[in-house]
Amino acid sequence: MRLIEHAFSIPGDAPNHYVETLRTPDMSLGTYSIRAGGEDDQSPHREDEIYVVTAGRARIVTSDGEADLGPGSVVFVPAHEEHRFTDVSEDLTLLVVFAPPYSGAS
Repeated sequence: MRLIEHAFSIPGDAPNHYVETLRTPDMSLGTYSIRAGGEDDQSPHREDEIYVVTAGRARIVTSDGEADLGPGSVVFVPAHEEHRFTDVSEDLTLLVVFAPPYSGAS
């Protein structure tokens, strides 16, 4: 067993921040934080993703649709799909699962 703590975390004045907390051969896990009013500047990834909103409110916009998100929302984004968090009205904290592990490449 491994206990993993995650919380809102953005150094300095950055608009967003990602911290990886676990990596295995099959998946990785991290926390993505976006300040209220902040910008989501990510590009599509080569990995499937699951986002779990642990705090905050925002909207997700993908090539497949849009949805308002709040604590407890869960979103699946397939590999290579364009996606953005917009209208971040409260500091947003997302638990992110990548499978296979996050490569950092588009």
